[in-house]
Amino acid sequence: MNHPLSQAILSYAIQYDGQWSAIGQAIKNKQPYQPVICTTKYVTIVDDNYPLCFRRLRYPPWILFYKGKLELLDQPTIGIVGARQCSKQALINTETVVKHLRNRYCIVSGLAKGIDGQAHRFAKHTIGFIGCGIDRIYPKENMNLYSSMSLNQLIMSEYPLYTPPYRSHFPWRNRLIAASIDALIVIEATYKSGTMLTVNECNTLGIPVYCLPTAFENEAYPGCNHLIESGAYMISNASDLDSIL
Repeated sequence: MNHPLSQAILSYAIQYDGQWSAIGQAIKNKQPYQPVICTTKYVTIVDDNYPLCFRRLRYPPWILFYKGKLELLDQPTIGIVGARQCSKQALINTETVVKHLRNRYCIVSGLAKGIDGQAHRFAKHTIGFIGCGIDRIYPKENMNLYSSMSLNQLIMSEYPLYTPPYRSHFPWRNRLIAASIDALIVIEATYKSGTMLTVNECNTLGIPVYCLPTAFENEAYPGCNHLIESGAYMISNASDLDSIL
C-alpha cells in the first residue's frame, strides 16, 4: 500500500512537470492537490519500495515513473556511458565490454544514441534512465530497443507522462545513473559532455570510475585520457574487466 503522501507527490509531479525544486516546495508547504490517475507504474520517496540507492543523492528524486522490473536495481550494476556521436571503434569496444560483463552485472545507461544504446543492446539485464516522460521514445532510432526494454528490462524517469525531452533534463537525470551503479565505465568522451557530469556525480558518491584509453592520434575524444590522468582506473584489455569491484 502506498504512503498517504504518495498521491500528493504524484499530483505535484504532474502539475510541475517533474521539476524537483517545485515539487519539494509543494511538499514543504503542504499544498492542496487534486488526486490524479496515473496509467503507468511509479514509486515515490515515501513508499516502502522506493529504491534505496537514490536516497544517497543530495537531491533524491521525489518520484520515479517506470516500465519493466524494478527489482533489477537490486542486482550488481555497472554503468556504461559515452559519447552520442561516437566513433565506430567505440561501438565495437562497447559491445566487447558488455559481452564480457553481462553475465555478472546489470548494465545501466541513458538510452541515448551511440554508446548508451549499444550498451543496452548487448546486455542480458539492463536499466535505462531517460530525460522525458516514460511514454516518449527519444531518440526515435531506439524505438525497438525501448519497446523491448519496457517489457523485459527497466526504464525509469522522474518526469511525468507527455513531458518532452528538454535538453536541461539530461544532465539532471545523469545523477540517477550514478546513484544506481556500483561502478562506471566510460568508453569514449569529449571534454565537455553529459558523460563528465555522470563522472562528477560518481566522484561525489565515491563510485569508482574506469575508462578505456583513447588512441594517441585520436584528437576528437580526449575525455577518457583526461579522466585517467585525473585518477580514473584504466581498462587496457579485457582481463582488466575482471578486476572491477
